[in-house]
This record gives sequence, structure tokens and C-alpha cells, in this order.
Amino acid sequence: MTSGSRSALAADRVIAVVRAPVIPDAAELCAALLAGGVRWVELTCTTPDVVDQLALAAAADTGCRLGLGTVLTADQARAGIAAGAEYLVTPACRAEVAQVAREAGVPVFLGALTPTEVAQAVDLGAAAVKIFPARAFGPGYLKDLRGPYPDLPLIASGGVDSTNATAFLAQGALAVCAGSEVVPAAAVAAGDWAELTRRARAFSAALAGGAPG
Repeated sequence: MTSGSRSALAADRVIAVVRAPVIPDAAELCAALLAGGVRWVELTCTTPDVVDQLALAAAADTGCRLGLGTVLTADQARAGIAAGAEYLVTPACRAEVAQVAREAGVPVFLGALTPTEVAQAVDLGAAAVKIFPARAFGPGYLKDLRGPYPDLPLIASGGVDSTNATAFLAQGALAVCAGSEVVPAAAVAAGDWAELTRRARAFSAALAGGAPG
């Protein structure tokens, strides 16, 4: 991750993780989230036609930072990059995904939990390490990890919502992943873009410590 990208993620602080059985229009989805103040959007490989939707959103140039998540294989990584993914995200340390990302010059956020797994992610060239599932260990766990890894960008994922996101950020997370609170599968599948904008705005306001406008 370039210093500019790292600074941008630190400023935006949240990645919306879209896990839905269908996405009617990823470009409209991105536009809705951006209108609510969420710029980083991670589409996931659990959506059957995710590569096509990623390409659609990338071509639309919505202004969002688009990534492909739940990447488990080298083939998925290559397809995502070809479709326009600006970063890849894995749920665990996946060496073959990291290799594809490294060869393509695309940042990869590797999933890890234990200190040993974090070290493995670093060795594989992770631009940031996604601590998953973060809720199971709580915000204080990130503070503990910052002891041996003081300069490593950490992203809190799994069970993060408006009630605990600021705590994870305060304890050293570079950013947090927001899932069903911001992008519930039913609203995504229904193409309820106004609802997604409302949810994104509410989450953004919670991070800022205020009420949604």
C-alpha cells in the first residue's frame, strides 16, 4: 500500500463489506454508499457474479475505492485484478493470493488473528493485516498487537458496528470493516439505495461522534 493509499484509508476509516446473494447494480451501490460518506467498498467472492459487478462499478468510476474480498485462490485474485479491484482482502493468510497481488502491484489485506498469523501475513507482504474475527477478542486485543507490531496497519473485521467501531479505532485500528449494519444483504439485493445511503450516513456519523445529518 502506498503512503497515499494508507493515509486515505486512515482518513476514511471504514470499508463497507458487501456480502449479498445478488447485487442488482454495483455502480449504483457504490454511489449510494459514497453519498453516505463511505468511500471504500469491498465486494466479496461469496456473491456469484461478483467479478462482473466489480467490472461494472470500476468502469463507472464512482469515486469509491473498490476491492475484492473473501479471496481464497490465485484465480480469484487474478480475476478481481483484471476486473478493476484496487485491493484484495482475504479471510486468512493465503500465500497464493499474496503472490498474485505482489506480482500485480496491488495491495492485499491478509486476514489473521494470532500473533503468529500476523507475522505470517507480514512475511507474505500484506499491505495491512485484517484482524478477524475482531469482536471475539475485543478492541483491547488490537492494542496488545500494537506492542510487538507498532507500525503495522491493522484493520478490525468481524462483528464491528457503530457501538464498538470507535473503540477499535482508538485502540490502534487503521480502519474497520462494516458489514450488515451498513450493507444488509436484503437491502442490497432489493436495490434499496436510499436505505444504504441512510445507513452509511448513520455509521459515518457514529464514527464522527455526532448525529446523522
